[in-house]
Amino acid sequence: MTVNGNTNWIHFAGFTMQPSEFAKLGLILWCAGQLRKFDETVLDRSAFRHMSFVLSGTLPLILLILKGGDLGTTVIILGVVSTMLFVSGLPLRHFFVLGAFAVAGVVGLVALAPYRLHRFAAVLNPFAPAVYKLAGWQPAHSVMGLASGGLFGVGLGASRQKWGNLSEAHTDFIFAVIGEELGLLGTLVVLALYAALIYGIFRTAMQTKDLFSRYACAGVGAWIMMQVIINVGSVIGVLPVVGVTLPFISYGGSSLIANFLGVGYVLNISRKDPRVRAAIKARKRVQE
Repeated sequence: MTVNGNTNWIHFAGFTMQPSEFAKLGLILWCAGQLRKFDETVLDRSAFRHMSFVLSGTLPLILLILKGGDLGTTVIILGVVSTMLFVSGLPLRHFFVLGAFAVAGVVGLVALAPYRLHRFAAVLNPFAPAVYKLAGWQPAHSVMGLASGGLFGVGLGASRQKWGNLSEAHTDFIFAVIGEELGLLGTLVVLALYAALIYGIFRTAMQTKDLFSRYACAGVGAWIMMQVIINVGSVIGVLPVVGVTLPFISYGGSSLIANFLGVGYVLNISRKDPRVRAAIKARKRVQE
């Protein structure tokens, strides 16, 4: 199925699924296995060999996603794989080369698609007459919603922008509705909760001694972090709109289930920590 220019969905037997959401988790687990294999079996520690272990599976997946027109998921996958390479010990200087290739690729994709150029133009000034009724409509009304929310918001359920003016208010722009209804305070609480979640995931990754678990947890943390940054950046008008959901809040079954699977894996790894097991047992004793 094609929605808003992206061919990302499969409709079957009354259900609609977005395969790329589950592909993110699948790629994270595959890269974790590849990086562990590299650490345990490869004597040649060159950067090229290091990157080749994960790029051999990452690049075909990216090409398939780009064929459907989804630039946002592509950027997230690149960020996730880069984070996993960094955690696995790839020297920092090599990321400048990877970043240069990634930026060149994104610029090329933007140049080839006029609607993407309009989205970048809308970042500079979404209220400009040339883009306001096109790519500027969503970011403009998103900023208007955030501005009208003030410090404490207009009240839960009382958003005005979500009724007709702000398209995709239940998915890509749900953060703008939160800002309008709960104000600046509400948005800061949401960001603080995300910060606590991401911190906990990366802390679990750094504390586990199993290499596969470490890389997989780091990938899950990078996945959620990238989605939050891109979504919130689009909503507040500092990044172009690329159609990325806000984890655990935006409407969308595929995204929600995939996010839960990722966090569930991290929780499983965390429970193997002796200190966590001791804390759980102590809490059960108190409850009894």
